[in-house]
Amino acid sequence: MKFSTGIRMLAFVLASLAAGAAVAKEPPRIVILATGGTIAGAQPKEGEPGYKAGSLSIGSLISAAPGIDDLARITGEQIASIGSQDMNDAVWLELAKRTNELLDDSMVDGVVVTHGTDTLEETAYFLSLVVDSDKPVVLVGSMRPATSTSPDGPLNLFNAVAVAADPGAKGRGVMVVSNDDLFAAREIQKTNTTDLQTFVAPNRGPVGEVYYGKPWYFGVPATRHTVNSEFSLDGVTKLPRVDIVYAHQNADGALIEAAVAAGAKGIVLAGVGDGNASRSMVDALAAAAKSGVLVVRSSRVGSGIVRRNIEIDDDELGFVAALELNPQKARVLLRLALLKTKSADDVQRMFREY
Repeated sequence: MKFSTGIRMLAFVLASLAAGAAVAKEPPRIVILATGGTIAGAQPKEGEPGYKAGSLSIGSLISAAPGIDDLARITGEQIASIGSQDMNDAVWLELAKRTNELLDDSMVDGVVVTHGTDTLEETAYFLSLVVDSDKPVVLVGSMRPATSTSPDGPLNLFNAVAVAADPGAKGRGVMVVSNDDLFAAREIQKTNTTDLQTFVAPNRGPVGEVYYGKPWYFGVPATRHTVNSEFSLDGVTKLPRVDIVYAHQNADGALIEAAVAAGAKGIVLAGVGDGNASRSMVDALAAAAKSGVLVVRSSRVGSGIVRRNIEIDDDELGFVAALELNPQKARVLLRLALLKTKSADDVQRMFREY
């Protein structure tokens, strides 16, 4: 009797272990959302440098990456088929909505977004502020079109899926994979027109690397993102207009006045040096701030911190200092901030935290 009971218990344990093993072997489920870009670009004539972005479907991109199906159970959706120079608010809102819907599904483990490199850093940062999930979201693009002699897209996409499928990527916020490097959305910046190693993180460096589908992480972002973000797009159908004005030698206030006349709710200064500008520009910005337009000082130089009250009295003029954010990232944060507040003090707090 005891022998029979022992056999039954052993059979039960073995069956439980087998069931657990079966569950453990279930592949991650990753959804790729395609928006176009060079990674989906096609040349009109083989060997020529010109190409049309967003020509190929997401199915074509997946089939061009050998071994990608071994990483995860993959499905794809075509959100847009554009070059990222044409990325717009309608696509942003749809992309954010669909990303949140997918990540809210228990059957989805992560999302990959294919994107052109020109505005990839802006979309990545936008998503990092409005995605309400700690599941991985990974953006990926390429510098060479899909039909080129040696395209970089297939391996970039392979690595992006590998990161999205990795349990270790959970809670790290929105990331970008490019040329074996892994970047936080807030930190990434495009620095070269055509080189494969165009993306860098000038202030804080990459957060990891991915070598043939094997992620290696260095750290996690120190700023707020995703599930810890206060921003939401619930009920939002339109984002406030924010313009960037570029400081240069002999600049006047004409472009600032034009931005205000066009209905800008915020203006970001791409300033010289430490977010500085000519007296004419500063006077025009001060007038804009006095009329209720939120003014943020950033810098055109590419790295460093724009601090408050160094050469310009931000307290007196009602300006916000962008700190580490470059002009294009500062614009993204300011647009979302304006959905919540018109207070320069509140917006400055957001620039410290995000």
